[in-house]
Amino acid sequence: MRISIDPSLCQGHGRCYDLAPDLFGADDEGYATLLVPDGRVPADLEDGARLAAANCPESAVLVLRDAVTEEVTR
Repeated sequence: MRISIDPSLCQGHGRCYDLAPDLFGADDEGYATLLVPDGRVPADLEDGARLAAANCPESAVLVLRDAVTEEVTR
């Protein structure tokens, strides 16, 4: 599984980094950043990635299938 952030949608609400602090951080302006290389989510953090995506009010967090990079959650 991979994750990404659509910077054109992120409004800096911070829910992603509050819910999954091992995957997401914040830049100097409070917008979400990825903490995992290439957006690759370790298996034990996949639930957190899904939770962050489901709770993003702007749908800026994307969860992608690793093999096909097909969007599965937005």
